[in-house]
Amino acid sequence: MAVHQHSNPKAGLHLPSLRRNRTSSAPESAASVHTGTHTGTRTVRAYAFASARVLMGFVFLWAFLDKTFGLGYATPSGKGWIDGGSPTEGFLGSVAVGPMESTFHAWAGAGWADWLFMLGLLGIGLALIAGVALRLTALAGTVMMALMWMAEWPPAQHLSDGTPSMSTNPFADYHLVYAVVLIALAAVSAGDTLGLGRLWAGLPIVRDHAWLR
Repeated sequence: MAVHQHSNPKAGLHLPSLRRNRTSSAPESAASVHTGTHTGTRTVRAYAFASARVLMGFVFLWAFLDKTFGLGYATPSGKGWIDGGSPTEGFLGSVAVGPMESTFHAWAGAGWADWLFMLGLLGIGLALIAGVALRLTALAGTVMMALMWMAEWPPAQHLSDGTPSMSTNPFADYHLVYAVVLIALAAVSAGDTLGLGRLWAGLPIVRDHAWLR
């Protein structure tokens, strides 16, 4: 018995499968969304750290300007550094607690102490706002904050004369918070966004000395 094979005109014709295309494009779409989300998150984080850097810089720079010119905030008008006032005499001279009380009294009003303190405020403030030398800035700022923390000595409940110290926390205060923020800003290279961090890092002397970054 002869078997007749019928030719199938569609056998050589291959139409694209919409189902297959949808399936293959799904991972690509998911990858694109994931990449876009990751990039967006990274951008938001970069701008958040950059904003914190600029604000911290203004804290230090404003302290310098107020103490230098007596702008009437923490430093009364006419009592600024340019008027002959001492930026350290009032604060260090009023220390009334802690293991370094007598040492701070000896430093109060000394010319070298005034210059170091004011240059520190100016340098840290400008470096933070510009976004350069953040590692060195974090080190200098942490030392300054540690000394100021010791001057206020939060662990004490009473001052040397027995009066309440009014300390609100035996350890954590804004000096420690500032120090941690400075270290974090240096760790994430916060000067690369809204700052001159990339240009600074490209300088030959900075490339050769990582601690200057």
